[in-house]
Amino acid sequence: MKKILIISTACLAIFSLSNCKKVLDKQDLGNFTADQVYNDSTTTKLSMDYLYTQNQPSWFGNSGGAIGAAGTYNLTEETQGSNAYVQGTLTMESVGDIATSNSSGNNYGKIRTINMFIRDVNAGTMALATKRRFTAQAYFWRAYRYFELVKLYGGVPLITTPLDAVGDEAKAAALKPRNSTTETFALIRSDLDSCIKYLPVRWPQQLDYGRITSGAATAFLGRVLLTYASPQFNPNNDMSRWQDAYNANKSAVTILSANSFGLYAKWDYTMWTTEGGKSDGSPQNPEAVLVTEYNTQTTDNGAAPNSYDNSARPKYLGTTGGSFAPTYDVSLAFPMLDGKPATGTGASTKYPYSLATFYKNRDPRFGETIAYNGQVWGLLNNPNYRLWTYFYYTNAGGTVNKSTESAASSSGFYLRKGVNPALTLSNVANAGTDWIEIRYAEVLLNLAESAAELSKLGTADESYAGLIALRKRAGIEAGADGLYGLTAGMGHDAMITAIMKERQIELAFEGKRYWDLRRRKLLESTLNGTRRSAITILLKNTATSTDYILTNRDASAAASLDALYASSFTVTTKVLDTYNIAYQPAGYFFGIPTAAIQNNVNLQQNNTWGGPFDPLK
Repeated sequence: MKKILIISTACLAIFSLSNCKKVLDKQDLGNFTADQVYNDSTTTKLSMDYLYTQNQPSWFGNSGGAIGAAGTYNLTEETQGSNAYVQGTLTMESVGDIATSNSSGNNYGKIRTINMFIRDVNAGTMALATKRRFTAQAYFWRAYRYFELVKLYGGVPLITTPLDAVGDEAKAAALKPRNSTTETFALIRSDLDSCIKYLPVRWPQQLDYGRITSGAATAFLGRVLLTYASPQFNPNNDMSRWQDAYNANKSAVTILSANSFGLYAKWDYTMWTTEGGKSDGSPQNPEAVLVTEYNTQTTDNGAAPNSYDNSARPKYLGTTGGSFAPTYDVSLAFPMLDGKPATGTGASTKYPYSLATFYKNRDPRFGETIAYNGQVWGLLNNPNYRLWTYFYYTNAGGTVNKSTESAASSSGFYLRKGVNPALTLSNVANAGTDWIEIRYAEVLLNLAESAAELSKLGTADESYAGLIALRKRAGIEAGADGLYGLTAGMGHDAMITAIMKERQIELAFEGKRYWDLRRRKLLESTLNGTRRSAITILLKNTATSTDYILTNRDASAAASLDALYASSFTVTTKVLDTYNIAYQPAGYFFGIPTAAIQNNVNLQQNNTWGGPFDPLK
């Protein structure tokens, strides 16, 4: 299914395709009825593809809504972006994902389309097994939508059948009160259980790559139950929730590993650019558990390339780039080559960190995630291309400086993760690199965290095993103890801290960091009172008023980047924010917007925003 179809809206909007099969060519496509669509597996598949297109997340895990608009990377220390979340100025009007108007594009509009699909497929005449295969995929996307809502607000109105659209009685019936948070998670779990029961462990045809498998549904259930067990939703630390999360993630690892899924062999950009299925339906990239596919061109079915690659690389190369500038703070999160921290408690003694050579002897994931001054980054299909981000003085007195770039990164760094170096300037705008929403690495980390919380039940070794597997794959040194920089004998608190740090590193810029801090209620303790910072690399002043290393910098760096830094550069840091980050305690469950309550008088406001609804029940 390279790539999933985007289809216009008429009778579930599946009938304007110019490349439809002959069964569709025989009739007026604008006048199909539900039984004509859902009695035939070909037309039902087109309708199913529309649900995928409506609901799949894009790069950074963006599923639309307020958080997607802000950019998850701007909500933590990953990049610097000013918004109401980090400034502590949220109001109950800030997050309108629960819907303040009727629209097919908001969460409840998408849920309505899903419910219509489930109803009409079940009313059709296809074989029962075929119906179950289609509806199981729809149940996945309904679970996905409700999970997006419950993460934001707690319990929400649960609509599982299409509501009538006309008449006073229909209007009154549509004024649904909020279900409890417990009930909302129960529906999500029930929908995912149906997926797991009726979907294959892998699809048999190569063209079905990207469709939900039972392993992907189990992995997503593991993510859901991990969230439900976490402090945001589980302040009393009900251990049965952690057991459920552990069971789901353990099952996901078992199903996936038995069906050609696992860690990709190496940690570099090819982990993202290795795409598609093999002839037997197994993935080319075993790490890709849940994928959103992209085309390399806009075609007549409406599919399109992603914009990430064009936005990530340096703008001075002729792209729209420089949009995602990693901070100096996130660079420090990556450990040294021996797996020990760069700074702070337990810092590496074998590879002592120095700001002057910040890039040296680091966890290899550092240089594959963050591009820095002098690094070989084979852009535009030039494997020897080096990135330069330094400033130089343009007057003899050394008081005026100019960037070596025409449009400098605001932080001194560029985001390198997933950028395809083989793309040229002529085709970078049409990058087709797929988004991997769930990597096998995340499943290992979800299992590790669940196991750590159940350490009294004898599952602690699974926590070490998951972290070691990721660090070994990354290229960190094993050390004499074979722990890849981890501390032996960690208790609960130390292990959870280690897992959260590993998630920050392994899943950096994948849209996970904000949600991780939020579900563990760590936003305030981790970020409040801090200001994000950048790195500045300045060419030493020799009163030449020029970029005097321009003609020989590549050769000098190839000979010894360390020597070039020592002889030519001064490295300092600067603060980017003009305010201290100030997350609000009430932000762990957002307020219901006034317009939503006015549209539905039965909606109750969260008690953290002055209402009677308790999102912890």
